[in-house]
Amino acid sequence: MKRYVNKAGEVNYRAIQHEPQQLDDLLYDIAAYDTKAPASQADLYSFYLNAYNVLVIGQIVENYPSASVQHMPGFFDKKLMLVAGEKMTLDQLEHNKLRKLYDDPRLHFVLVCGTSSCPRLSREAYTGRDLFVQLNAQTQRVLQDPTFVQVDAVAKTVKLPEIFKWYEAEFGGSGKTGLAYINQFRADKSVPASFSTDYYAYDWRLNDQKSK
Repeated sequence: MKRYVNKAGEVNYRAIQHEPQQLDDLLYDIAAYDTKAPASQADLYSFYLNAYNVLVIGQIVENYPSASVQHMPGFFDKKLMLVAGEKMTLDQLEHNKLRKLYDDPRLHFVLVCGTSSCPRLSREAYTGRDLFVQLNAQTQRVLQDPTFVQVDAVAKTVKLPEIFKWYEAEFGGSGKTGLAYINQFRADKSVPASFSTDYYAYDWRLNDQKSK
């Protein structure tokens, strides 16, 4: 991640494609990981988080160059990949191995599906030992990012990414409750509850360093 992801969370897919060995090694490790070996829940949680982000990169590199994951048929729901000895799609990994088990809204700021509207991809791997500190830090970074949570103090409005509409129940409901969730991670930059709330359109272009 430190080598191929910049501080803006953009990925150098072209460079990975030309030098695939590290990616290939990670994909092998993900496929061969033994979930039956002694491991804490935090270890398993971090494994599946890392696996998702690496598998997304792997699938994009496999189809590169392309402008969007939408141009890759079955990217989320058809393409089967090997994860700890099980064949699954990205959707199955997200919903069955993460959301269903951990019920943690912070997942939405950690999982990065390779698009410009996704949260910025972290440049570090998640580890069981530091996981909950990392989850909080990543969520705070994302929810204080002015491109992700777009606050207009003059117009007294805030525009949120559509994930707050798609998964509104996970953030405590809809509308103002999404804003209440965000403010937990914005410290002295909290958005006034009186601001009107809207959603901006999802940008499906790749989070690609070369497309900027």
